Amino acid sequence: MSLVTLLPFIVLIGAMFLMTRSAKKKQQQAANMRNEMQPGTGVRTIGGMYATVKEVNDDTVLLDAGPGVELLFAKNSIGAVLSDDEYNRIVHGIEHDLKSDADVVPDDASSLTETDASADDASDDKSVDLGKKAEPADETADEPKADAAPAEAKTDEQAKKSDGGSEAK
Repeated sequence: MSLVTLLPFIVLIGAMFLMTRSAKKKQQQAANMRNEMQPGTGVRTIGGMYATVKEVNDDTVLLDAGPGVELLFAKNSIGAVLSDDEYNRIVHGIEHDLKSDADVVPDDASSLTETDASADDASDDKSVDLGKKAEPADETADEPKADAAPAEAKTDEQAKKSDGGSEAK
């Protein structure tokens, strides 16, 4: 047989060897992780349950899932051994701040846009006049205002008189 006909078989065998080698590495890492479990360690099972290791035996692990709840699991059912910080963050909601000196980001963006506290105080004291006048509470918006046109005419007449118009002569 020639080398060209054997080449696909050699490549196939090489690929199978590499795949089985990586799978064996992963299995060894998982076995080492499970063997390093100690009482008090937080774990996640392959089913997604978080618990604390209470006792470790050869093939089984006794887990404390809550007050008065102890469960016996096979060692192979432990999916991950968690660090104390990660376990507390997930189970208890306790955030461990690695950068305690870092700036705290506020929940709202208002403090990020403020430039000076005195400018903010000054703007609160001033009221903005939008040119609207308060209307009596008994009138509704749907009713036409009959007095609106005569009131405007009266103001125009008063303005002409005060300007020193021809009527004063």
